[in-house]
Amino acid sequence: MTKLSRFSLCLAAGLALLAPAVAQDATPAAASPLSFKIGAFEFAPGGFLDFTTVYRSTNVGSGIGTNFAGIPYNNTVAGRLTELRESAQNSRLTLKVSGQHEGTDYYGYLETDFLGNQPSNVAVSSNSDTMRMRVYFVDARHGGWEVLAGQDWSLLTPNKVGLSPMPSDLFYGQNMDTNYQVGLTWARQPQFRLMYHASDHLVAGVSIENGEPYVGGSSGAPTVVLPGTVYNSQVNSGGSNFSAPGFTPDIIGKVAFDTATGGHGLHIEVAGLESEFRTFTPATNLTQHAAGGGVSVNANAEIAKGLHLIATSFLGDGGGRYFFGMVPDMIIRQNGAVSPVLTQGGIGGFEYQVNPGYLAYAYYGGINIKRDFDLSGATPVGYGFPGAPSSMNRTIQEGTFGIVHTFWKSAQYGGLQLITQASYLVRTPFTVTAGSPKNAHAGMVFMDLRYTLP
Repeated sequence: MTKLSRFSLCLAAGLALLAPAVAQDATPAAASPLSFKIGAFEFAPGGFLDFTTVYRSTNVGSGIGTNFAGIPYNNTVAGRLTELRESAQNSRLTLKVSGQHEGTDYYGYLETDFLGNQPSNVAVSSNSDTMRMRVYFVDARHGGWEVLAGQDWSLLTPNKVGLSPMPSDLFYGQNMDTNYQVGLTWARQPQFRLMYHASDHLVAGVSIENGEPYVGGSSGAPTVVLPGTVYNSQVNSGGSNFSAPGFTPDIIGKVAFDTATGGHGLHIEVAGLESEFRTFTPATNLTQHAAGGGVSVNANAEIAKGLHLIATSFLGDGGGRYFFGMVPDMIIRQNGAVSPVLTQGGIGGFEYQVNPGYLAYAYYGGINIKRDFDLSGATPVGYGFPGAPSSMNRTIQEGTFGIVHTFWKSAQYGGLQLITQASYLVRTPFTVTAGSPKNAHAGMVFMDLRYTLP
């Protein structure tokens, strides 16, 4: 029996011991004891304390967030080692400020965790994990119109309710992996969003979001072999921070429809992405442009009490970075021309609230990247060219199953949960050299003990 099998059996036995249903606090629901008022505005702090343990069958080496695009092959040292890690980094602090003035509803929201950039010796002694900004925005709604400005989840992230910008109304899975699920389109970035609520069931919106000419890929290394260093400062390879110049923002539009049929809810949405890219080639004195874009169709349907079926999808060229930066937006050809990379992916699965104490979930997600290269010069350029390194992925797939067990929950004292996740990942490159594995794969198990503030 493998170590992963023994670990899974221990996990199942532990869940069986926790079988009694959740103990519900009999106290009537009340406002959070942590909230307070300043003038006409209410301040509501929140968040949770997390203790996460993760086991992986290979040494991915990326902390509690999995580097899906960099799963090591089993003929490497990392591929022959297992990984076990404990962390409190995913603990979160939030603050919501809300109020009304002259018929306009205002609220601001701030969310932080401890998964920021860290020194290389952070895990040696003090484990002083770095706080970072996740979300920080202000929102105003008057009648049917609503505007938002700040940093939030991209409008391309699937919603569960309308076009709500609140994280609790988005779908990014129950996963304890802080990089979520393969196949999910998401980003957290600066944006200005305008929405119109035509009715209680129909809302449309457009978001002007920070664009980025992204050519990065597996393991954070460039997947584009640039024809000369002249382009290094024009594009973002995943490690160049703000050196790549902006051209135009990404424009994302979305329409969402929510209804109730036979006591069960349906949410369906259609989104579109438009991106622009630009390069300058000194040898020809030409500035070259290319447009990229894509379409996303997502649905979340409650087909029985507590049982939700979920489906997300994206197809487009020039939107690869929205798959957690695992796919380049574009490549640069030998003559400096920009060519957006075609990518497709999505998630299918379910979430089932069995009773107040147990929620079960399962997802399958994947992405598929198309070849885009230029062999007209002495050195191949692009993505997926013949003989490309094994870091250039053709497909990445992940299956996930988990259970959320709520021990108790109280409006006055918060709640205590055990959240589990078991996943299996496979990544397949374009090129397999003789004697090398056809793909890289990893099994992993997360166990997370969470105390949520009231």
